[in-house]
Amino acid sequence: MTAVAKRDHIKNYNVGGLFGGIGGIELGFKKAGFPISWANEIDKNAAITYCLNHKHKLYVKDLKELDTKEVEKIKILTGGFPCQAFSIAGHRKGFNDDRGNIFFEILRFIDDLEPSVVFLENVKNLQSHDDGRTFNVIRSELEERGFLLNYQVLNSADYGNIPQNRERIYVVGFRDKQVHEKFNFPKPKRLTLKISDLLDKQADNIYYYKNSKYYPLLKEAMKNKDTVYQWRRKYVRENKNNLCPTLTANMGTGGHNVPLIIDDKDIRKMTPRECARFQGYGEDFIFSETMANSHLYKQIGNSVTVSVVEAIAKEIRRALDV
Repeated sequence: MTAVAKRDHIKNYNVGGLFGGIGGIELGFKKAGFPISWANEIDKNAAITYCLNHKHKLYVKDLKELDTKEVEKIKILTGGFPCQAFSIAGHRKGFNDDRGNIFFEILRFIDDLEPSVVFLENVKNLQSHDDGRTFNVIRSELEERGFLLNYQVLNSADYGNIPQNRERIYVVGFRDKQVHEKFNFPKPKRLTLKISDLLDKQADNIYYYKNSKYYPLLKEAMKNKDTVYQWRRKYVRENKNNLCPTLTANMGTGGHNVPLIIDDKDIRKMTPRECARFQGYGEDFIFSETMANSHLYKQIGNSVTVSVVEAIAKEIRRALDV
């Protein structure tokens, strides 16, 4: 197939995204050349950020209330479905949690829209949750629907050239056996970006700890400007692996959940923009200037590392030969 023919043919592989968040998965697929038809997101604040950066249709409603007849037929269905139900950091209730049960809504869209490719993302712990029974259910349900599956845990630091320690499981399924056999997950790439490359020299005064009661403790513990720290209720933890710790949604819940750094001025927390860089979002990605930082931190922590998704999407495109 010629390059022109491939360019025209890829238009047929349109993407529909469930649990869109701020659109990290859709952005990764778009960067790989796939057209995005629509997405769904329940959080109204995340939807505001989404619409500032994407022009396609976004259905802002509970997925359980979205009728599959409302959306355009698609060839690729994606979704980073809620991970808190399976996360080590959460209560690990799995399918006993409403957020875990949402997986069966994904199956409803698969049954009705009949995509030829499915792409899912979740926490690393999904594979071992409930002694593997949770993942076995997910795998068997997808296989019963004719998908041949590939799945692998990838770390953003190893596959996205992003200095964040973020391990996630990615599941890619194809109905076509030949395409499935041609697909490979991307190879690791050398990490060239350093933590300091993604940080600003200074920030607004609201991010600094100078006037905090914890400042003396932080000042005593934090000495290295080339790393990232975390406040652990009673002590300060230095991340000595030269990586930012996994960014989480609870950065938006207050307290000291946002990673800490030392800049040219003093000790402070990372800004939302800096956190976005550690998820692979470029400077052209727009955040509302009037939205509370708590919402922005939550959205970024809930998101994906765009460059990792893009790398996988490129391998999907290669397997599809488009």
